[in-house]
Amino acid sequence: MGEGKGLFITFEGVEGCGKSTQMELLKGWFEERGGRVLALREPGGTGLGEKVRAILLNPQGEVIDPFAELFLYEACRAQLVNNVIRPALHKGLTVICDRFTDSTLAYQGYGRGLDIGAVLSANALAAKGLTPRITILIDCDPEVGLRRAWKRIEAGAMGEDRFEREDISFHRRVRDGYLDMAKKEPGRIKVVDGSREIPLIHKEICDIINSKRLGPYVI
Repeated sequence: MGEGKGLFITFEGVEGCGKSTQMELLKGWFEERGGRVLALREPGGTGLGEKVRAILLNPQGEVIDPFAELFLYEACRAQLVNNVIRPALHKGLTVICDRFTDSTLAYQGYGRGLDIGAVLSANALAAKGLTPRITILIDCDPEVGLRRAWKRIEAGAMGEDRFEREDISFHRRVRDGYLDMAKKEPGRIKVVDGSREIPLIHKEICDIINSKRLGPYVI
């Protein structure tokens, strides 16, 4: 659940699903209604997080052990929760985050094959009990998403392509993991079809928010 007067929403999905675009659109939707919104990304959002992000998403350098990868993500998360997310929620802001604990379970648990219980425990420690009020999972065929992602990368998008270079079987496991999580937590994780036009996806997300009576304008 969220904390204080604020609202915590996360966006999840495979590479190239369109979650970053939809997150920005939702941010604008809240702001048009008078909401104070903080948009964040994982890994990142703090000085430490941005430095570790450069390591985690850059394909250059040594191969990262799956458990080392897990702990790097959790270190970024612990810093973000403590220094940014919790203070913002206590101030009554709506916090929208591009990825959170579900990503770690999908990518390092289902994707890498790490023990699910171990990943859940690590997530709990780093998030310190913080759970999104609602998670928007933009579902997308991994092959379609990767084509979109590579098009963006080839256009000069930062070179953060370590995960895009993974075999398609990895990305299919990640997607399957997300869908499995959504079946287990239907009240929190809402699956949205990411194959449609951007405005249609945005409308469905706004309808989901309205149906749950979420947002600073009704708190």
